[in-house]
Amino acid sequence: MVRVARIDTVIWLYLLPLPAWLASAQSIASQAYTPVAGACPEGFSLVRMAGSAPEDQTLSSSESSYIQARRSQVIPQAWKTYLANVEATNITLPSYVSSILGGTNSQTPNLGIATSGGGYRAAIFGAGVLNALDGRNASSNSAGIGGLLQSATYLAGLSGGSWLLTSLAQANFPTIQELVVGPTNPIAANNSWGGWNAEYDIAVPSDNPVTDTEYLNNLIDELAGKYHAGYPVTFADFWARGLARHFVNGTFASNFYDESYLHGAGILWSGVAETTSFTSYMIPFPIVVTDLTAPGQNASNDIPGNIIPISNPIIEFNVFEMGSFDPMLSAFAPTKYLGTRNNSICITNYDQSALVTGSSSELFNLYNITDTLSSTWSSIFSLLEELLPESDIELDVALWPNPFYGVAPDTFIASNQVDLSIVDGGEDGEVIPLQPLLVKARGVDTILAIDATSDVNNFADGSSLIATQNRTMLLSSAYSFPPVPTSLSEFTAQNLSTSPTFFGCNTTSSNASTPLLIYLANGGPPHNGDVPLTNTSTTQISYEASQIQAMLDQTFIIATQGLPVDTSTSTDPEWPACLACAVVDRARERAGETRSGVCESCFARYCWNGSTLGANTQTSSGTRAIGVASGSHGGLVLALVGVIVMLM
Repeated sequence: MVRVARIDTVIWLYLLPLPAWLASAQSIASQAYTPVAGACPEGFSLVRMAGSAPEDQTLSSSESSYIQARRSQVIPQAWKTYLANVEATNITLPSYVSSILGGTNSQTPNLGIATSGGGYRAAIFGAGVLNALDGRNASSNSAGIGGLLQSATYLAGLSGGSWLLTSLAQANFPTIQELVVGPTNPIAANNSWGGWNAEYDIAVPSDNPVTDTEYLNNLIDELAGKYHAGYPVTFADFWARGLARHFVNGTFASNFYDESYLHGAGILWSGVAETTSFTSYMIPFPIVVTDLTAPGQNASNDIPGNIIPISNPIIEFNVFEMGSFDPMLSAFAPTKYLGTRNNSICITNYDQSALVTGSSSELFNLYNITDTLSSTWSSIFSLLEELLPESDIELDVALWPNPFYGVAPDTFIASNQVDLSIVDGGEDGEVIPLQPLLVKARGVDTILAIDATSDVNNFADGSSLIATQNRTMLLSSAYSFPPVPTSLSEFTAQNLSTSPTFFGCNTTSSNASTPLLIYLANGGPPHNGDVPLTNTSTTQISYEASQIQAMLDQTFIIATQGLPVDTSTSTDPEWPACLACAVVDRARERAGETRSGVCESCFARYCWNGSTLGANTQTSSGTRAIGVASGSHGGLVLALVGVIVMLM
């Protein structure tokens, strides 16, 4: 049974002597977490303007080099391997699919994968889908979709999805099974991967108040070096040090409480570029998505239920840069030197991997909005205020020194802010991190969107796609997005979140550069009558291994079954071919080919045409159902009140 996080008020009495304790020698983790100042490299420039119009957009030279090398050295063979897996299902593909994926056609797909927020549920569901796409998994290859992960150019994560993404990237791209549960014979070491350690609650990992008190003391201690060095320390730092025990190298069941280990301190997001999977171009280019909040933000662009207006810039953290392609900023700073404020004194060691993923899942700004935070989290806020007192800073956001101070003062809402206030990437309603994959300069033509938000009964209902559609309409000069329903009632009536759905199947001259969207949602159990396993609460922050495995297994079925043609079958035998047809469709169009064969029938069944889902809307309701008729916006954001209740 999963234990609900709980702290007795008396625990905090143990923390009262901490001021003297904090003045003692810093732990090795505290030292490794502390930013370091030094001279900037010769010719250093803190800000790179990225072009405010799509035709002027530029990627960093480092990203461009990585993508070019991956697309020339890795992806061609990856597509061939994926093609072989599809062909092994004995469904005859049109010749253009085989020629595109086999490399005999000059046009190749540019695939991006986005995995949504939603806490541990989203991390596990996203991992289950990636496992089904992983060519290192024999079962995935047999199912006919293995190898698609290796063929992707980009991989974006947000909030719970960023837990999955950052752990995968910094751990050197292990198999998904090893990522989640850890290696078979682990040896505890600071730079080794130990798994998600999900059996330990993120907030209070044991049932022993003394143990938990010492653990919380250690987390506070690990922030002392950064604090005494003069950098702002907020709850996001505390959150990051807790998350590090689960999603960064260096923590195992055998050393979870052992402070002689670094527990991920000093492992940097920019350091992913030095892993062998990255230097050999084996991993899709990773991007973590966050939201920006600032005084004076335009609340008129807010959507009811959201915290951040959709007009606020979306901030991405990739391995090389942090910034935004949104036209109100269109600027980036080097990830390695985040914390830097000028071109002469450069700060390193600020871009801790745990702080990046902690920033993407920092939803505690709701404390000041709802005034309902209490018990555990409230006590930690009070503790930070007492032991690491700072005036005039926000404790309930992630603070990053603003490299864009003075940049675009007429359009960038944080141009005059000393620090950027970063919060959970889903607080504007876009809980699937699609925006970075819509950047014209990246040329992504197909997006696989993994949706594990908490909209109805902890299942997804399509809300996030509607939010992205609204935002791209607001920023139509910069982005284009395929049409999706404008109301949740359409999603529900047509079962668009309970089976794979293709959006944007038909292009015109006005939207030819719009990506085709393959939507795969955690919309219900695989079949009617199945016990739902993947709709756990966002507030659940510990899992037993058996529960995770059951969720991964059910997610594998969801990812591989497709949309059965009738209720007498449990899977669509053509789904691997249909998925391949969708993946190559934009490349097919560029090559001047006409849809034919199985692809023509697949698109008739899987495409949303503006009013219905292909020709099979009436049968899809018999395959998967969530047992509800309406929903509301979900993700980590709106679950906070539930977190508060559970942690009281």
